[in-house]
Amino acid sequence: MEFTHFDEAGNARMVDVSEKMETKREAVARGCIFMSRECLNMVKAGSMAKGDVLGAARIAGIMGAKRTSELIPLCHLLNLTKLTVDFEIHEGSGKIEAICTARTTGRTGVEMEALTGVSVALLTIYDMCKAVDKTMEIGGIHLEYKSGGKSGVFINPGQGGRP
Repeated sequence: MEFTHFDEAGNARMVDVSEKMETKREAVARGCIFMSRECLNMVKAGSMAKGDVLGAARIAGIMGAKRTSELIPLCHLLNLTKLTVDFEIHEGSGKIEAICTARTTGRTGVEMEALTGVSVALLTIYDMCKAVDKTMEIGGIHLEYKSGGKSGVFINPGQGGRP
């Protein structure tokens, strides 16, 4: 396997995708933030001083995913056709899970957009809740599913597949 983001001399480069076929592409990424029960209850009740935590995190995740090419140096600017950020609250473990789905029709995949969307959503939750719980932990950010392109469908075997 060769790294595609380096030329023959080892210099970083943006991959030339002009010869690739356009296909429908989708990626789903997940990650989570663990917090105290008090903090989780405040998020659920909408009583955090900064406002609607999950609403703000959803918008931030979408905005972050849209700006992936500005944040990750060698990513292509994509014409995204779908971006969603959803949340699952797991009360027993004190965890909020963020799920970002990105879709496009193009010559390169949307994995980085989905991963960026999840990351920005989780960071926004941290920012909005840090006054209540500074011990929150963000983790488990991973690509769960991707489709399209030459490599076809990928389902992360360690994560249970597509939601």
